[in-house]
Amino acid sequence: MSRSYFKKIKGAKGIYEHKKNGTFKAEKRLKGKLHSRTFKSLFEAKNWQKRFDGTEFIDDENSSEGFSTLKEVWDGMQKHHFPSLATNTKEIWSRRYKLLENLEHLPMDKITPSKITDWVIKRVEYFSSEDYRESGRGVAGRCNLNNELNLLVSIFNWYKQSEQFEKEALPLTCPVKTKHKKMGFIKPLPDKLKQINLQDAFLFFDFLRPLYQDLAKMQFYTAGRVGEVSGLQWKNIDLRNRRMLIKDTCIWDMSSKMFIELKPFPKNREPRAVFITDEIMTILKRREAFRLAGNDFVFHVEGEPLNYCTIQVNYREAQRKSKIPYTGTHILRHGMAKLARQVGGGLDAVLAMTGHKDLKLADHYSKSTEDDQKNFSEMIMNHIRKEVKNESDQKADLGNVIKLRNVKTG
Repeated sequence: MSRSYFKKIKGAKGIYEHKKNGTFKAEKRLKGKLHSRTFKSLFEAKNWQKRFDGTEFIDDENSSEGFSTLKEVWDGMQKHHFPSLATNTKEIWSRRYKLLENLEHLPMDKITPSKITDWVIKRVEYFSSEDYRESGRGVAGRCNLNNELNLLVSIFNWYKQSEQFEKEALPLTCPVKTKHKKMGFIKPLPDKLKQINLQDAFLFFDFLRPLYQDLAKMQFYTAGRVGEVSGLQWKNIDLRNRRMLIKDTCIWDMSSKMFIELKPFPKNREPRAVFITDEIMTILKRREAFRLAGNDFVFHVEGEPLNYCTIQVNYREAQRKSKIPYTGTHILRHGMAKLARQVGGGLDAVLAMTGHKDLKLADHYSKSTEDDQKNFSEMIMNHIRKEVKNESDQKADLGNVIKLRNVKTG
């Protein structure tokens, strides 16, 4: 590209910024040959210029006979696979792909484990750098690269299974290895409680306004996702036979968090039946008073579907006022999953309540927590105390017994 499209970066010799798209071009001369490469950020350009020793394949790595580039596979995935995904999933994947754009020029056979290693090292260096910390990206920062690496695995899996690329993909294996996630560690995840306990759940309910109290209770009793409960339709409720279907789901915009559409199936695409207990019946009877002609939403505000931003505001306010150590809207689903495991005695109870099809997910939602550790510790220590006490009592009783060998005989 002509140098006229770029402007010099002050204090960065051999690095230029594109005047229109904001990319950075780095140049380095080795053994009389000028090497160059374009990057998304100034940090990456400086890092390449500092580390490049002439051995990295730059010009030839783009030419790979018979193999599509990562960008071409990603475009194919968006065209053929994205229509089957939830709206939120598509938005999340598109956001995570931004970090993989540095690899998208590479043919799929050139994305090797060593390339992934190099990519991980550079990303970790950037997210650990002063430049990133001073860029005003929030206090939390980044903890690891797991999401991006998982997306790359998903892309390779789809690539291997797709009909569009089946011939070229046949000899390739996924380059993302276990070590890459370990290498992608930046700092520990924040300690965040997810499984609300029964006492805190009802304390939380007490601080909610009536509509959102009923919504939260319904979410808890059904172990549902907040979108599923917000999208609950009267047509799927059979009060006479005490049966309802968790089926329709509210979809909200990721940015504005406003209602977009009502999707006719849940996240795993399989509706699940829920028994209407007395507690759920009470909520439904209360909501019947707000039922409108031509409107099938159980939960609504004057006929309009709930917006996620409004749900968040109400949940956060109640969480703040009740002083419970939990945040977010998913804590109720986690909490019921944990309660189902405790009461039901296993993962079968969790699967029945949450509708998960994957045992790993069911285990994740209901796994042991700090409270479990506390309870089991107390049980174990009580057992130890009891055993120690019994042993000391036996020793005390034996102290009053005269041993036969000490008794003198006539």
